[in-house]
Amino acid sequence: MPCLLPLILFLAFLVAPVFALAPEAVLLVVGDQHSAYERSAQLVGRVDRLRAENPGVPFAILIDGDSLEYGNMVARRTSGAIDFALFSALARRAPTILNLGNHEPEFFDLPQTVARLRAAGLIVINGNLRDRESGKPFAPASAQLQLGAHEATFVGVATDRLSTYRAAIRPQLDLTDPVVWARANFPALLKTTALPVVLSHAGLRADREMLTLVPEGTLFAGAHDHLRFVHRAGRTVYFHSGSWLEAVSVARLRRVDGALRWDVEQEPLKADDTADPEMVELIRQTLAQHLTSEETAVVGRTLKALAPADAARFAVEAARRAAGADVAIVGATTFGGGLPAGEVTRFAFDACVRFDGPLFSAVVDGAALKKILARANQGPDTPFPERGGENLVVTVAGEIVAGRTYRLVTTDWIAKNAKNYLGDNPPALTEQPTLTLKAAVITALRP
Repeated sequence: MPCLLPLILFLAFLVAPVFALAPEAVLLVVGDQHSAYERSAQLVGRVDRLRAENPGVPFAILIDGDSLEYGNMVARRTSGAIDFALFSALARRAPTILNLGNHEPEFFDLPQTVARLRAAGLIVINGNLRDRESGKPFAPASAQLQLGAHEATFVGVATDRLSTYRAAIRPQLDLTDPVVWARANFPALLKTTALPVVLSHAGLRADREMLTLVPEGTLFAGAHDHLRFVHRAGRTVYFHSGSWLEAVSVARLRRVDGALRWDVEQEPLKADDTADPEMVELIRQTLAQHLTSEETAVVGRTLKALAPADAARFAVEAARRAAGADVAIVGATTFGGGLPAGEVTRFAFDACVRFDGPLFSAVVDGAALKKILARANQGPDTPFPERGGENLVVTVAGEIVAGRTYRLVTTDWIAKNAKNYLGDNPPALTEQPTLTLKAAVITALRP
């Protein structure tokens, strides 16, 4: 350790001058919040804190899609009343831009959704979602915002996977492949702007291709996969902000050696952080009014609170044990919020395990299984070259050895989209009719 101390001090000396420079603009960025009411008021509190810490500095808020959640029964019954109050609270504090994702039209069709978002004070963008009947886009592809002495251009794109949109609105959607759209439109939209900013709700796989199309120095926010990380390539910064408001990304614009440069830091957002009192009271009253006795019923208990990532691993391990399998694999977007300490209500449980369905199993060779596992458990520190495909949560019992066979269990969603999740030659998956994901997790929560 003493030998490392000079190196650490030298690196700190190199980095410190950059972060000591006063920012010329600050952006707070979130994505995939999915009606996360346990931290919505805290998000407003964080905005207030950042503005107070940066007096006089241009400040804006970016929401990169999937702000709403149909699976949240209170959100569904109130048509997102808390969420739209949150949007208004944010827009009162700073210019707020929202890029449409696949979960924005959870309670209304897209024209109504866009109108309501605008009425709440938001600037709505998206380039590749069009109305099938009229052929017109639901929102402008881009927006300009003056950040002090610099004009920034924000461009939005979303996933074109129709199955991820609410079934009732699919007939009205005309979805263009985001990469195809970016090739046709990024040059004109981003070439001459001083500050190019991309908000993509298309997922990492599409983003990799779009990253080759943006100018040097672009701030590129990704979402949709429920990932969290920051990756720098030259002066371009690509990042995902996580999900369920577990964290926020703070992008600061500074001038370094005469050139503008973005730096992105990610800060945890906790349920006990400073919160906006008005939002706290609104959430309390709305939950008290709209939660049913079934949703407040206790379905299990935990020994300690589990953060979203830990709760997801707990749930996947529960599926593995229920199926008696060697390996369990579930898509990260199946999961949402964490689990509280002690009693877990149905409402909290459904926020954690968003989707239910039968479990599927397969027998997989160890060599093939290792390739699948290499795509999984992507955390903030996973090297960028190793990130690819869909975001998977995996638990394994013991070591995987090539030449042996293993029993794998997964969900019906992965079974239906096996090539996307498990590779071009996925194993043959067989439904286990007596096993479902939520039942497996509730069993694990019961003492």
